[in-house]
Amino acid sequence: MSLLPIMTYGAAVLRKVAQPVSEIDQELQRLIDDMAETMFSAPGVGLAAPQVGVSRRIMIITSLEDLEKRDFVALINPEIISTEGEEVAEEGCLSVPELRMEVPRAETVRVRALDRQGKPVEIKGAGLMARILQHEIDHLNGLLFIDRLSPAKRDMIKRKLRKERA
Repeated sequence: MSLLPIMTYGAAVLRKVAQPVSEIDQELQRLIDDMAETMFSAPGVGLAAPQVGVSRRIMIITSLEDLEKRDFVALINPEIISTEGEEVAEEGCLSVPELRMEVPRAETVRVRALDRQGKPVEIKGAGLMARILQHEIDHLNGLLFIDRLSPAKRDMIKRKLRKERA
């Protein structure tokens, strides 16, 4: 396993809709393992393939409880099939380092995907896990958490981030 570079705000791959995975092979398995190594080293609780420069619909997630054990779940071609409620909570992102903002998200979500063996799975997440699932699926759709903010906040943050990159 090896660490992969994490793409940060401004990288074009973060704004592209990721391509569906059509074949689960050894290369994909290696990517999943490398993504896990990268996520745990960061440390983070979720990582989508575009965040490591790969425009494919792959994400990995872990819970706070599993973070220390380095247990994770890989989801291939995930899609949200239902949501309930709404809550606002603080969120951050490995691709927008050192920025944390209050972001509205669904309180619970149900996600359908393939596991790393290609078997169909359904995951229901509530609270933090619902937030992680939504956040990572946003990455697969070319969205960052700052896109979920009000237009005024979003514009202010984008100006600040552009200034920091310059």
